[in-house]
Amino acid sequence: MSGKQTLRFVELGLGSPGMGEITRDVPVEMPIAFEFAGLAYAVMMATPTDIEDYATGFAFAEGLIERADQLTNITPAEVEGGIILRADLPQAGTETLRERLRLRLSEGSCGLCGLQGIEEALRPLPSLVAQPKADGDAITRALNDLPEHQHLSRATGATHAAALCDASGAILAVREDVGRHNALDKLIGHALRTGIDMAACFIVLTARCSYELVEKTVRAGCPLLVTISAPTTLAVERARAAGLTLVTLARRDTALIACDPYEIFAPEKEVCDGL
Repeated sequence: MSGKQTLRFVELGLGSPGMGEITRDVPVEMPIAFEFAGLAYAVMMATPTDIEDYATGFAFAEGLIERADQLTNITPAEVEGGIILRADLPQAGTETLRERLRLRLSEGSCGLCGLQGIEEALRPLPSLVAQPKADGDAITRALNDLPEHQHLSRATGATHAAALCDASGAILAVREDVGRHNALDKLIGHALRTGIDMAACFIVLTARCSYELVEKTVRAGCPLLVTISAPTTLAVERARAAGLTLVTLARRDTALIACDPYEIFAPEKEVCDGL
């Protein structure tokens, strides 16, 4: 399916007289329902592009698979109002899936469910082994080149992008979506499906840095995350705990270093104060 549609609008002149009808491209947003191993798991609002990448990245982020080849028979089915995305899991992934669904059904039955939900949301992250190979010049190069790869954003002005870059800042792949989490899932799914070593790369996101984006990056084994907007407290805390180098509010001439465990960008400087 296409990631955009052309719609008609009435253009209102603010501060000047007159109105007129115009057409412009708008990004597609629709529910995508994930069914793994024949079981309904989640419904996400997303742009229906790069479906196989999205399915792979989402399943990986949820801990249902460890490798791309473990997700098989990926089948998108268009239904009224959205897409049902079906795929098969390995036995371990299916068991994890069933346990997650069982816990959902039991929510509200006892006073411990809230605690269990918090523990599940903040489950421990693996410690990153790889160290970033990029420097400030690489980040600048990626930021300068990224707009040329944002085809859907240029057409609509309403989508996020996730870019995978090598150590020199060259952009290897970009995925776009109305949701920043979806764009990152698609990018990670692409890297898993094509065998790109994310430990040797860094990720640039056109979004604010929430903790979920940090966690997805860490679980993918990527040691450096760059975002164009500010981080949340939990994003910084989780990045620090996992050893993720986190650069935020990134512009072509400046950036805010949130976490720099290897002192690549801020040698002998204290970062992450207050956490």
